[in-house]
Amino acid sequence: MSVLICGSIAYDTIMVFHDRFRNHILPEQVHILNVSFLVPEMRREFGGCAGNIAYGLKALGGDPLPMGTVGRDFEPYARWMDRWGIPRTHVKVLEDTYTAQAYITTDLDDNQITAFHPGAMTRSHEQRVQEARGVELGIVSPDGRDGMLQHAEQFAEAGIPFVFDPGQGMPLFDGKELLRFLDLATWVTVNDYEARLMEERTGLDIERLARRVEAFVVTLGPRGSRIHTDGEVLEIPAANPREVVDPTGCGDAYRAGLLRGLSLGLDWETTGRMASLMGAIKVETAGTQNYHVTPASFASRYREAFGRELVLPGA
Repeated sequence: MSVLICGSIAYDTIMVFHDRFRNHILPEQVHILNVSFLVPEMRREFGGCAGNIAYGLKALGGDPLPMGTVGRDFEPYARWMDRWGIPRTHVKVLEDTYTAQAYITTDLDDNQITAFHPGAMTRSHEQRVQEARGVELGIVSPDGRDGMLQHAEQFAEAGIPFVFDPGQGMPLFDGKELLRFLDLATWVTVNDYEARLMEERTGLDIERLARRVEAFVVTLGPRGSRIHTDGEVLEIPAANPREVVDPTGCGDAYRAGLLRGLSLGLDWETTGRMASLMGAIKVETAGTQNYHVTPASFASRYREAFGRELVLPGA
């Protein structure tokens, strides 16, 4: 089953400052702030929500079809996608701009200063869901504002069930717009902070929001996740990572697991656990697309984590 993944495709440049920001930023002088941090440690990662989700879904044996807009500097990312067999059919290259990119500087206290350049992402609305063929499932993940709005409408018009994943795009929308997304979507996935923000903006509590969709999924970090569906609440346990290296991108890995379960028609207890385990596996590796898993190794980890059997195609 082809899964159309609408969302950002970006480069993440991650730098480490071997000191603490607080030692160099004087609160009483922030009105004339002028600082420079020496960052001897730096790496460039392939990221963006659509890219991360597609990577995870492909690793699980799924059929991802990412849709997004990128810039003239996309070639290294293109080679990476080709290496892992992720199609670029609906990745549009815009020669007059750059691919979206985040510049993240982290200090020894794990504080971060991030500069984000949206670049080509702001023109994601130039891509249309109807251009993709053979799609039976989709997701609207963080992207350009107009792209998110239009892709949700297009999924609904095409009769394609989809997940609404507002993520860091949540601040772009008011309560009325968020409710429109829910009325169009089949499922919603947010973290606990985003759930509270959605309650505040719409004026509705989780129970009422959940009644608008078939399932409302709330991730709770190391406490697992909670799935509101059919008038009940399923408590999904967390899977324990073998070590905690880097949580960046674990939400996208979770969504890859969610989409794989949905594409296979699995029940929510199983699908939620698949998503939870994918998040844990991602945490064990630095970067958003550097973990490695196969359907067979995933099935083995699933049995180890939950004491249950999981049969995946290709395992």
